[in-house]
Amino acid sequence: MSFFGLKGNKTFKPKRNIPEGTKQYQLKKYAEATLGSGNLRLAVSLPEGEDMNEWLAVNTVDFFNQINMLYGTITEFCTPSECPVMSAGPKYEYHWCDGVQFKKPVKVSAPEYVDYLMTWVQAQLDDEAIFPSKIGVPFPKSFPGIVKNIFKRLFRVYAHIYHAHFPKIVALGEEAHLNTSFKHFVFFVQEFALIDKKELAPLEELIKTLTNENRAGAPELFPKEVLRERYTK
Repeated sequence: MSFFGLKGNKTFKPKRNIPEGTKQYQLKKYAEATLGSGNLRLAVSLPEGEDMNEWLAVNTVDFFNQINMLYGTITEFCTPSECPVMSAGPKYEYHWCDGVQFKKPVKVSAPEYVDYLMTWVQAQLDDEAIFPSKIGVPFPKSFPGIVKNIFKRLFRVYAHIYHAHFPKIVALGEEAHLNTSFKHFVFFVQEFALIDKKELAPLEELIKTLTNENRAGAPELFPKEVLRERYTK
């Protein structure tokens, strides 16, 4: 299944839904209600008495859907000619490898990379042996590692959007949506140590500004002046 239309389809794919009546659906509703409070630190915390793997599963699906939608808004600008490599600034370039179709890292354009990535994530989300949706079905022992690998790669889409397409995001009026989604993502991966610090390096300064501001007790406002100075040049 191809996600972002390398053959002319400029729309993103429908989001991955969590079945109603499941424990994960209940956690999804809890997460949505907590997000509505505006306190993202609280929103990412594991609810008392809940299973860690269930919480990771629900949020993995949520961030997959968020990033799917965000990238979908700029697909017409992220083309093989405009973005011939998947990068996050001049120092960071990503090559695709899934161990199956591509056993060794290969250099592909940004839209191809994101298409491969989102298709790869979708396949895992749809695999009941990895992301079980039925009550009583256990998660595999490898689940935490699988989730970490997914989040590590999803971060690269945020990084590419900020470094290559932020002016377009501003022009489209999607700036607040992107910033809020990224704040939520950062707090979640920090809460559960899902991404190594070195992997976050392309947006390191932005992340430091965000998290330090929050810890100092300032309102949870994203530093727009920092974003626009850094990513609209």
